[in-house]
Amino acid sequence: MRSLISVAPQRWLMLFSGFLLWGLGLALFVRANLGLGPWDAFHQGLGFQLDITMGTASIIASVIVLLFWIPLRQRPGIGTIFNALTIGPFMDFFLWLLPQEIESRWVQGAMLLFGMACVGVGSALYLPAGLGAGPRDGLMMGLHNKLGWSIRLSRTAVEASALAIGFLMGGTVGVGTLVFAFGIGPVVQASLAHGRRWLPDWRLPAPASAQQ
Repeated sequence: MRSLISVAPQRWLMLFSGFLLWGLGLALFVRANLGLGPWDAFHQGLGFQLDITMGTASIIASVIVLLFWIPLRQRPGIGTIFNALTIGPFMDFFLWLLPQEIESRWVQGAMLLFGMACVGVGSALYLPAGLGAGPRDGLMMGLHNKLGWSIRLSRTAVEASALAIGFLMGGTVGVGTLVFAFGIGPVVQASLAHGRRWLPDWRLPAPASAQQ
């Protein structure tokens, strides 16, 4: 794992700014109440079952996912650990800050779209920092490397399992779930493309199995 001292300040700024925007984006999705992405439906459902905040549930889920990295021979980076420990608290903070009940469908829709934009820009900040894959992305790569599954199949299996379990535990599933599922890829890609214009020296990190 890369030494904390050797990481350039710019990378730290990119990393934590990305996680902050992820937390804001996910909180906007929750407060829009139109449906959550697969993992956040899981976090919400787990929070309901254990009577804890979504952010705390996110940390617990991240730790559990990281345990699955062991048999898959995945190694976390510094960014992996901070991903697991910081996005949840950021989300809890913004959930506390945002109003709990939104009656206007227009406002809900705007929150959904702005939340997606925050997640996209957040990804465009923390991914090029190159400090390690997120816990869930590492699980996907581990299944791909260990079992020979395609990236698409690995991603689908992980996301579908999280969504199904989250729904059974009471997580919110709806149009927002579809927006997240079909929109996250294009939004992240567009954000990364614009990020290269803002900071030309940004580079995508190597695959999870090649980092370290």
